[in-house]
Amino acid sequence: MANSDAYLIGKAKYKDHDEKKSGQYERHKPNMKRHTNIIITAAASLLIVTLAGREFIKNHKKESNDKSSTNVSENTCEDIPDTSIHDTSIPDTSISDTCVADTNTPDTSTSEADILDTTYENNKEQFYISEIPDDILEKMQGKSYKADCTLPRENLRYIHVLHVGFDNQVHEGELVVNKDIADDVLEIFKALYESGYQIEKVRLVDEYDADDEASMSDNNSSAFNFRFISHTTKISKHGMGMAVDINTLYNPYVKTVDGELSIEPANAADYVDRSRDFSHKIDHDDLCYKLFTEHGFEWGGDWTHSKDYQHFEK
Repeated sequence: MANSDAYLIGKAKYKDHDEKKSGQYERHKPNMKRHTNIIITAAASLLIVTLAGREFIKNHKKESNDKSSTNVSENTCEDIPDTSIHDTSIPDTSISDTCVADTNTPDTSTSEADILDTTYENNKEQFYISEIPDDILEKMQGKSYKADCTLPRENLRYIHVLHVGFDNQVHEGELVVNKDIADDVLEIFKALYESGYQIEKVRLVDEYDADDEASMSDNNSSAFNFRFISHTTKISKHGMGMAVDINTLYNPYVKTVDGELSIEPANAADYVDRSRDFSHKIDHDDLCYKLFTEHGFEWGGDWTHSKDYQHFEK
């Protein structure tokens, strides 16, 4: 009986405990439901915000692109500020109100040959022939026109020319030649000038005291210098004023004497080998050669026993 009562009392305690536990669960159940609702609501809000944010960004990008397109279409050439510096002394030849240069516009730039030709047209008076002026003869006396000169002054002519130097600038030139070739020489120098052919110096040999070596080594182009052919009483072509030497340093006189090579001028050794390519070399393709030979001159470069590449004579 005692055991039976104890069992009933224990069972009642467990039942009471279960009822209390069940009651606590029922009391907490509404709170859990509220928590769940809050979580769901927060998640839904976050989703809405995310979607709204994406839509905003998408619309913003679209507006930015539209605005950029509008700016590009509105920025025509007229809206581009002109940053060029205008010189009021020079006519403005720029093309305005266009974005792209017209590639079909003809090239109106002036070539170097045109400039030289224009200069010649404006300076024809600089190319002339005259009898030997007194002041020129005075320079020549005792130099190219030596005391033993047998050639009368009346047989010589003074020629004034313009020529293009190695610096590509225009220079004045002077020559004394025989009257028989004066017209030919003037025409040749006109043609050389018009073509822009470069001749470094065209000075009277008297500026070098009629010293051929000094004149040639300075690359001077000259003509008359009275002298006899060595060991003869025959006047040389230069002594007669019937020969012209051009760009003498680059076109030397070469001859083998007693097995040794003689070069004039002595500083022209680098230009003896005519198979080499270098500037100012006279050969059969050179304009100077063509002009002189067309006017009936003989070129020393065609000689057999010696070569005088600078030399043209009649």
